[in-house]
Amino acid sequence: MKKLVWLFLVSGMAATAQKNLTVQEATFGQYQMYAPKNLVAPAWRKDAKTITYLDNTYANLMARSEDGKWSETTLISKAELAAALKAKFPSETFELQMFPYTYKWKDKSTLLLEVEGKDKVYLVLFDADKKAVKSAVAIASDAAQQTLSPNGTAAAWLKENNIIISSNGKEINVTNDTDKGIVNGSDYVHRQEFGINKGMWWSPNSDKLLFYRKDETMVANYPLTNWDARIAATKDIKYPMAGMKSEEVTLVVYDVASGKSVTLKTEGPKEQFLTCVTWSPDGKKVYVGVLNREQNDLKLNRYDAATGNFEKTLFEEKAPTYVEPLHDLTFIPGKNDQFLYRTEKDGYEQLYLYTTDGQQLKKLGYKDVVITELLNFDSGAKNVFYIGTANNGLDRQLYKVELSSGKTTQLTTVSGTHTAVVCTDGTLALDAFANTATPNDVNIVDLKNNKATSVLKADNPYTGKTVLPKMELITITSADGKTPLNGRIIYPANFDAAKKYPVIVYIYGGPHAQLVNNEWLGGASLFDYYLAQQGYVVFTMDNRGSDARGRDFEHVVHRNLGINEMADQMKGVEFLKSKAFVDQDRIGVSGWSFGGFMTSSLMLDHADVFKVGVAGGPVCDWKYYEVMYGERYMDMPQENPKGYAKTNIIDKAKQLKGRLLIIHGAQDNVVVQQHSMEFINACIAAGKQVDYFLYPTHEHNVRGKDRIHLNQKIADYFDTYLKK
Repeated sequence: MKKLVWLFLVSGMAATAQKNLTVQEATFGQYQMYAPKNLVAPAWRKDAKTITYLDNTYANLMARSEDGKWSETTLISKAELAAALKAKFPSETFELQMFPYTYKWKDKSTLLLEVEGKDKVYLVLFDADKKAVKSAVAIASDAAQQTLSPNGTAAAWLKENNIIISSNGKEINVTNDTDKGIVNGSDYVHRQEFGINKGMWWSPNSDKLLFYRKDETMVANYPLTNWDARIAATKDIKYPMAGMKSEEVTLVVYDVASGKSVTLKTEGPKEQFLTCVTWSPDGKKVYVGVLNREQNDLKLNRYDAATGNFEKTLFEEKAPTYVEPLHDLTFIPGKNDQFLYRTEKDGYEQLYLYTTDGQQLKKLGYKDVVITELLNFDSGAKNVFYIGTANNGLDRQLYKVELSSGKTTQLTTVSGTHTAVVCTDGTLALDAFANTATPNDVNIVDLKNNKATSVLKADNPYTGKTVLPKMELITITSADGKTPLNGRIIYPANFDAAKKYPVIVYIYGGPHAQLVNNEWLGGASLFDYYLAQQGYVVFTMDNRGSDARGRDFEHVVHRNLGINEMADQMKGVEFLKSKAFVDQDRIGVSGWSFGGFMTSSLMLDHADVFKVGVAGGPVCDWKYYEVMYGERYMDMPQENPKGYAKTNIIDKAKQLKGRLLIIHGAQDNVVVQQHSMEFINACIAAGKQVDYFLYPTHEHNVRGKDRIHLNQKIADYFDTYLKK
């Protein structure tokens, strides 16, 4: 919560009229002074046609109900919450800076809140009608990844690498591993690939806790240097590099009453991946997706929670490239024997209805729509709602699919990005809509007759403050000659088609990322507009291999990261060169992480095209990258030596012609600094001049106030070597 408080309260920027953005405004203004008006933390009360959200001061929980003709009322104030907490805990001190924005509705009248006391954190069940604390569990203030049991009487949390359960004022040590190489209950398992965002799961009836146990004692230590100490000190992390020994993970079930644990018998190689972890609704079974290290064979297995015994493989999913499970199972309310499974096995990530015996009852996909967010069911679980793609991945629309027939209905139609929250009976949706011409338009929509009640229409937040350069969404045909690619071009301020301008290509290009969207600002960062205000054409394109276009669109990267992506990006360069206003001798490129890899690759493989590059946190040799991500796309180095050689920019250092700035965080535990250091060494050996800048205290990206420094560094570099 403290990070959000800083984001809201510490800006130090005056909203005075001005011609151009400052670099500070370009860095943070998109989420502060220039953020379009919106509802904060909207949620429907369960089993009620009432939407709640925080007011503009973040001090009050507001409500609009159908019974009240959608007029706004204050449901709970921060002061009322503070008074209720004080009444329950008279000796505790609560300093509420805002109403807890992470609130969740447990039922029609009960809120789940997390509040900070003087030296403890409280997980609170709060009666919204009586404005009273129903129950609360206190945990240590330094607790990590805390999770409240469904019945609200206990909480599990992490203290370093061990799990503690707090219940009735007592603490139970679930694990007691003294070896820091054994990590219990953490969500940082398999390096958070495969959609993993939890490391502990309470059973539905709160009597058992399921958790990951990660043994990484056999993984090589990797040193990171801490420069803050009087004498620089080394901090070792566990980093399983591609082709080397990986971690060994198991799943353990802890019985709260007996204090005993059983390990699920997930038979197979020790270095496999355990994903899609889901309790059965009755708490008697556990479902696990068991994925081999090669990541091309997934088995969805069922285990007995009491004994840990394997019961059955429900189905097996194989692929010639890779299988990538990203979501837990979703059981159908009221039907303990049916669940939804998300997979791209038929080309697009879509929903499938299965029985717990492994029978596929229905494919619930629709055309080429990729589901991006599963929402909720309606009354009786006849339909399920989700957000999915449209318009070649540019748009996000709200869909409804009937489980019995598979009939899909697109509920929103205006082209753009729709973010929807559907009420629990499925009759109403809060629809927040934006596109390149609409900052934000929020309506409560009756899904039976499509009648909309306006909640707010955001004004253009830049009016009277700054003039943003013109932005245009474009389509370019990929290097395969048939696939349309989405692009975005931001024209320089005071654009004159008779002049010639330098170009900055901003790039990511890798899996699970999409930079071009039909939303406000076109998906661009405000820093892109800042650069355009400085006189650059700023161009971005989502090549094949990026997100939201389906399996075949992404999987062209397999065993050859960067090859097809670069071919597509060069089609974007062809487009740029066809424009009379583009100075073909002044084309630059910039990106971070995978984008840093792409930037460096383009600077080397197309050295005659790109004059200047800024590569942040770049992968320089995929054999130095970690197992889970790296081997999915490249296989092991020993299995794909040609692929690794083709994508190795270290061996291409001698091809460098332009000015290249490499930026890295000294504490980077994702793309370790060895990548850029090896590349610098190769440049020295080849007699090539390269620029290098290190952020001593930052990890894989530069965050917080130092990001202003980073953006100024990037802008200055292009101004020095590309603009003139």
